[in-house]
Amino acid sequence: MIESFRTGTTEKMGLGYDDIRAMNPSIIYCSISGFGRTGPLRQKGGYDLMVQAYSGLMSTTGEPDRTPLRIGFSLVDITCGWVAYGGIMTALYQREKTGKGQYVEASLLEGMVSAASYHIVNYLGTGHVPGPLGQGHPSLAPYQMFPSKDGQIMLGAANDGLWNKFCEVTGRADLSDDPRFQTNLERVKYRSELIPLLEALFQTKTTDEWVALLEAAGIPNAPVNTIADLVHDPQIAHRNMLVDVPHPTVPGLRAPATPMKLSDGASSVRRHPPENGEHTEEILLEFGYSKEAIADLETAGAVKQRRGN
Repeated sequence: MIESFRTGTTEKMGLGYDDIRAMNPSIIYCSISGFGRTGPLRQKGGYDLMVQAYSGLMSTTGEPDRTPLRIGFSLVDITCGWVAYGGIMTALYQREKTGKGQYVEASLLEGMVSAASYHIVNYLGTGHVPGPLGQGHPSLAPYQMFPSKDGQIMLGAANDGLWNKFCEVTGRADLSDDPRFQTNLERVKYRSELIPLLEALFQTKTTDEWVALLEAAGIPNAPVNTIADLVHDPQIAHRNMLVDVPHPTVPGLRAPATPMKLSDGASSVRRHPPENGEHTEEILLEFGYSKEAIADLETAGAVKQRRGN
């Protein structure tokens, strides 16, 4: 059972974990909340954007000395879903071993606390409060986006070996010989002097030319794609990451596929996204309600059914 009401709501409905466990001790019951089911913020409602702000994510996103920015994806929501999935699957596995159910929690905030990882460790170890670095990385250089002649490209020269190789293949051995840039520690220290030199270098070729050069040398890189670029990317097509979703009212609907790939249990789309109330009768019949009882619930306003196609 999965629920995402405000804290205390399911208990008022007689559907809290203790209520359900009394009926079925082996139940796996997952609660999803904004800030956790206990603590001073247990009643606080949570949305992706609110937790982007609360978790510090926005404070580390954007350009230095500019307004904090939200990230472009609803990553807080999606991460919480993955946390819930992992907790449920772990609990199911444990039940296979013990026969016992349990209570599982996932919250938007705690997913982001976990994702903050090295930012939190760095602050706890040094007292330094991380802020936005634009395209840069707090502990690696050069590890960021650069404008090319016709677009942008990400460079990931994340260690000294890759840096030296980069300087070699780009004809800039003078940079790897420069005492300011010989080690990652020094490159981070002298970032403000290094980056303008690389910005000028990257504007001498197109993005495709840089990708070909860096890829051949084994240097991590990526073009900065738009969503349109991503949708039409050959790798996405090869991995079957876009699937057709037959829908009664939305012809030609396509959507991202699951990112999980299993050798014995390929995923497939078995249902379209449901309309409000589309499966009410199907689910309640499965739980033993009669059609007459379901009609009474609908008349009372307790449930809603979608009628017709």
